[in-house]
Amino acid sequence: AAAEPPLRWEPRCRQQLRHLQDGAGIAARLPPRLEGRWVSTGCEVRPGPEFLARSYLFHANRLFRAHQFYYWDPACRHPSYSLVIKGKLRLRQPSWVTRGATEADYQLHKVGIVFHSQKAMREVAARINRSSAEGCGQFLPPGRAWAPGALYELLSAKMERDCTAALGFAMHELSLVRVETRPQQSGSRLVEELYLGDIHTEWLERRHYRPTGYQRPMQSATHHVHPCPACGIIYRADEHHPPILPARAQLPMQLSGSWVSTHCEVRPAVLFLTRYFIFHGNNHSWEGYYYHYSDPLCKQPTFTIYASGHYTQGIPSARVRGGTELAFKVTQARVTPMDQVTVMMLNSSEPGSCGLASSWSAGVEQDITPTNGCLVLGIKLPHTEYELFKTEQDAKDGSLLYIGERPTDGSSPDSPAKRPTSYQAPLMQCAGAPEELSNYVSLKYLGKKDTNGNEALKPLPGAFLLLIALLFLRRD
Repeated sequence: AAAEPPLRWEPRCRQQLRHLQDGAGIAARLPPRLEGRWVSTGCEVRPGPEFLARSYLFHANRLFRAHQFYYWDPACRHPSYSLVIKGKLRLRQPSWVTRGATEADYQLHKVGIVFHSQKAMREVAARINRSSAEGCGQFLPPGRAWAPGALYELLSAKMERDCTAALGFAMHELSLVRVETRPQQSGSRLVEELYLGDIHTEWLERRHYRPTGYQRPMQSATHHVHPCPACGIIYRADEHHPPILPARAQLPMQLSGSWVSTHCEVRPAVLFLTRYFIFHGNNHSWEGYYYHYSDPLCKQPTFTIYASGHYTQGIPSARVRGGTELAFKVTQARVTPMDQVTVMMLNSSEPGSCGLASSWSAGVEQDITPTNGCLVLGIKLPHTEYELFKTEQDAKDGSLLYIGERPTDGSSPDSPAKRPTSYQAPLMQCAGAPEELSNYVSLKYLGKKDTNGNEALKPLPGAFLLLIALLFLRRD
């Protein structure tokens, strides 16, 4: 009898990692096609925290009209104020910093604000009135009554007036653009996603920062994942009628099990990676794997990191409603270089700073615990990080895990004051209970044929164990 196709018995986690390494059916056009409406797929969290939803319309003549709806709450049900942003965008050359992205220039023509309550008007007006921007000292006179639907001009290119600084507002996200097209998993329907530049995690830096990574993608209003309860609501909204997103049940923090990336992920300073975590709730231990790549489709591996340790009992975050605060301790780590560039870098590192000196070779794992980490990769052991987690259900009742966004400057959240206030791309739950690590194999070996011509899954003990250290490990 013919052998069963391997995918039928593969654990779902490994199947997802293989799917990502195979490119996940993603196509990215250069230059990207932006015309049309793009919307958030849910309530987004920016550093601060700020809670918002976005709806951007790009015209064929390069003009754009963007709406940003801000809220008091992480479910985007209680609007604070809305911004309407008009300007012009010109795509330029492919980015030489962030592979797969296109650089762009933009000009802002007008930015207007509509307040949705007296409280919002009072708070924002006070911030603007305190700012030192020319002509903004009396943006709104104290005691001015809230006028529902009134649009106040924050920025005018014609009048050379800009009162947006007090809001930490910038549109530098438009300077880095990527559009991906991929098939929806449940069928032949295509999904189009717009990736715009990331927002700096430090408030004082965000107006000057030029992105090298991305924020949560928006989806095409016509080519989006179905079902998407938020998409239609955001599509129909405007600055006078902000979207009120559907109420979602608050999930208790249940970490136990296995979680894996949904996409090839991009970090500032140009890291492409996929992540895989296993949490053992019975003893609060964790294992994590980070697969690093040199390309935006995660097809060209560079190195993998495995890390493990323990985590604390979570407590609800007072600063980021809906989030849970935990501390993670990293006590062990192993590294597997997967290309010659990484091998050369590790072999030229200072003796005693990263495993056995001059002994690295491609595809061979080394324990870096005895050298207290790996200096050249920015990993220090042991190491504690102060984290922010959140779990949600997706539209198909699957579980998603959001882990705190890494500091943009590449440092580590190694003190409570540096705990994240926003999240990375979500991980999806791929197993409810920890799976046997002995069943796993190195992705390097996926796709090899055995003597009968069937797809063989050659085990490489430990080489698969390399995925997560960079999320938890210090980068100096």
